[in-house]
Amino acid sequence: MASSPNGPTPSEYIVHHLQHFATDKQGFIVDFSVINLDTMFFSILSGLIVIFMLRKAAVKATSGVPGRFQGFVEMMVEMVENQSKAIVHGDRSFIAPLALTVFLWIVVMNAFDLVPVDLIPMSWGHLLYNLGFAENPGDPYMRVVATADLNGALGMSLGVLVLMLYYSVKIKGAGGFVHELFCAPFGSNPLLWIPNFVLNLIEFAAKTVSLGMRLFGNMYAGELVFMLIALLGGAAALSLGGAFAFLGHVLAGTIWAIFHILIVLLQGFIFMMLTLIYIGQAHQGH
Repeated sequence: MASSPNGPTPSEYIVHHLQHFATDKQGFIVDFSVINLDTMFFSILSGLIVIFMLRKAAVKATSGVPGRFQGFVEMMVEMVENQSKAIVHGDRSFIAPLALTVFLWIVVMNAFDLVPVDLIPMSWGHLLYNLGFAENPGDPYMRVVATADLNGALGMSLGVLVLMLYYSVKIKGAGGFVHELFCAPFGSNPLLWIPNFVLNLIEFAAKTVSLGMRLFGNMYAGELVFMLIALLGGAAALSLGGAFAFLGHVLAGTIWAIFHILIVLLQGFIFMMLTLIYIGQAHQGH
């Protein structure tokens, strides 16, 4: 990337770190021909980590006194089951495990934000250089927080939309779902069919967009703060001769990381709860 002789400026540093390792450069706001490979990789990796954890707990589960790991997993399962029981009235054999998977998956994806900003990109750059795929081991484009990519967050919210539509048709039937689209909430008068339909479309769109944007916005902001902390450490190294660079990085990074742990867990919990609420609403009639 272009930079000053002494290294990248703060704006260049942030802009560079907000670029994805993608198949091509995005030319439009919506460009389905571009795939963000880093988002795909870290979202799949997070999913595999969740599968490994849950499988390990299931294989080592005992009927006696559970170990710490088994007890933790059982606590998560019980928490999600209680929430799904209170919200979704019907068959939860798929919905409760789905909610647990969504919660743990998002938490693991969010947790990559706690990894030092330059660690994975720099390691990736040196790997490419050693394998002969790069001319220098510079810092390549690489973003590790899949939920800080709008494509990833909206992709998950679109999955929830599909589930809402599926359960709406499954519970109410195709005819009942269509009837609800045109006759709720204002009534079945033919003059109100179009307003009802438009309002329901807006409702589905608002749920989907807000669900994804909420997750994306919080994680994107957290990612920016970690970048600013890295820049503050660099500024201290230049202005104070490096005397307080290590202390500044550790102090500011530790404080924000401790607070960010709450955000990591909270955003996973909120996404899970809204998923349950939206699916629960699909089970109900207006």
